[in-house]
Amino acid sequence: MKQTGWHAASRFFILHSSFILPFNMPIIVNLDVVLAQRKMRLNDLADGVDITAQNLSVLKTGKARAIRFSTLEAICKHLNCQPGDILEFRPDNPSHPKAE
Repeated sequence: MKQTGWHAASRFFILHSSFILPFNMPIIVNLDVVLAQRKMRLNDLADGVDITAQNLSVLKTGKARAIRFSTLEAICKHLNCQPGDILEFRPDNPSHPKAE
């Protein structure tokens, strides 16, 4: 059984995309949508949060395997948004039970 999600020891949240990693619970990164809503370019965000545009591009395209909470916090502060605006859980199986 493969483990995904948050690992307390490393303080990373594991991101995965169904076309890159064969997990059953994909997390979709909507950074491009949030940037478009704010009419902001990726390079502007990179400058504002002191993260390379290349690293943000990896995150934006869904190829990132992890993101530090401090990075997610910096992005959310700069974009004035919530983590849920950037990250979306989209189950492969529509009958997947929702957390209560």
